[in-house]
Amino acid sequence: MHIFHKNTSVHYTSIGKGKPIVFLHGFLENSTMWNSISQEFLKKYRVICIDLLGHGNTENHGYVHSMEDQAIMVKAVLNNLKLRKYILVGHSMGGYVGLSFSKLFPNNIKGLCLMNSTALADSKEKKINRNRAIEAVKQNHKTFVRIAIPMLFSEKNRALFPSEIKEVTNEALKISPQGIIAALEGMKIRKDTTSLFKEAKFPILMIIGKQDPALDYNSLIAQTKNTNVQVIEFPDGHMSHLENKDDLIASLFSFVKNCG
Repeated sequence: MHIFHKNTSVHYTSIGKGKPIVFLHGFLENSTMWNSISQEFLKKYRVICIDLLGHGNTENHGYVHSMEDQAIMVKAVLNNLKLRKYILVGHSMGGYVGLSFSKLFPNNIKGLCLMNSTALADSKEKKINRNRAIEAVKQNHKTFVRIAIPMLFSEKNRALFPSEIKEVTNEALKISPQGIIAALEGMKIRKDTTSLFKEAKFPILMIIGKQDPALDYNSLIAQTKNTNVQVIEFPDGHMSHLENKDDLIASLFSFVKNCG
């Protein structure tokens, strides 16, 4: 299904009945990353999967896709579906979008799951790395993708998940250079949203990969201290939906059940 938002075609799916769960994919991914996960939830819940700006079958909106831009687009989709309250589940960049959405539209959230994501803004070093990534994409975006995807898995899993890595890479190669760069620019300028962890009137779950190459484990633990954020740790990398699929599904079911 598609809607037009600010002259941009946005692709999404909405299947099932019951409590709405909105799945938001990460950088270099699209809504199909949730296929095997969403099948489990369709039995009891309404599942909405959205292609974020510049990813999947959603068009580019500009040269920078800020997390606020993404969140406002997601809200437009959910308004079009006439949904008022929902649970957001965001992987990596999808978590950043979920955090931004929660800041902009807190009264619409029943629960927020951050999967392999962080509420911290980019550090100075991370911003430098984003700029390097942008230059690499400009030179050869296909080479960038082929190098980037395996590095999201824990070191041992790079040899154990060859077919999954190939599939994720093939999906990522469909993204235009503009879509990749606009996302990198948007992540680079995103705000610190750790205050949400103390302000939120809805439950928050953070899922952490202990061997996540993309996120610092200690900083993830530190930002949740003295908050009501529930933390679940898996032993592997950044791709919990592939590396720890069964445990993830069980954790999400438990969380969704407790979200009112």
